[in-house]
Amino acid sequence: MKMYEISEMTDEEILKRIEEEETNLVDLRFQHELKNLTNTAKLNTVRKDIARLKTVLRERNLKATLEQKEN
Repeated sequence: MKMYEISEMTDEEILKRIEEEETNLVDLRFQHELKNLTNTAKLNTVRKDIARLKTVLRERNLKATLEQKEN
């Protein structure tokens, strides 16, 4: 997932996507433990996507907080 794709999403969509990706990560970890996961790089990709989503959400929250303090 690219940053420009995330920036176009609403906060609700981002939260929903984080939840989906975290569920996906749990499934991938389980598959990895059972030796059923063929592409182990997928674990890192999903982790990084979650981090990107959380980063954009945090930036938006900080920006909103800063704007409230200025007013």
